Amino acid sequence: MTVTDAPRIRTEVQVMFFDTDCGGVVHNLAYLRFIEIARTLLAEQLGLALSDMAATQKYPVVVRTEIDYRRAAKLGERLTIEGWLDHLERVRFWCAFRIVRDTDDALIAECRQTLALIQMPSAKLLRLPDSWDRYRAAVVDAQ
Repeated sequence: MTVTDAPRIRTEVQVMFFDTDCGGVVHNLAYLRFIEIARTLLAEQLGLALSDMAATQKYPVVVRTEIDYRRAAKLGERLTIEGWLDHLERVRFWCAFRIVRDTDDALIAECRQTLALIQMPSAKLLRLPDSWDRYRAAVVDAQ
C-alpha cells in the first residue's frame, strides 16, 4: 500500500473579521476553527460523514490538541489547511494539520490532534473500525 492511500485533505479559508482581534490579527481560537473544518473533511474521507455520525451516534472526539503558531495571519488573507491521518492505534488516532498563507506559502501553524471514537449517548469508547486497517500500512509507510 502506498502513502497516497492514506486519507489527506486540502481546503482553503479566507480570514474574516470575526477571526481577528482589534488589530486585524487572527486570534488563536480561529486557528482551531480552521482545523475543525479540515478535520471534518478528513473524517468524511475516513467514512465518518456528518449524516452518518448523526444516524449512528458514533463520533470522533478530540482528546488532545498540540498547536505551534509560527506566524500571524491577518484579516482578508487566504489560507490553505492541509490535513492527514498521522497515526493509528487500537482506539486512538492522530491527525496532523498545516496552515499555510497562499500568497507566499509561509507556514502559519502546525497542529496535531489525538482523537477517539465514542458511542453516544453513553460516551462509550469504541475500537477503530476494521475498515481502517487498510490505512495502517499507508501511515507506517509515511513515517
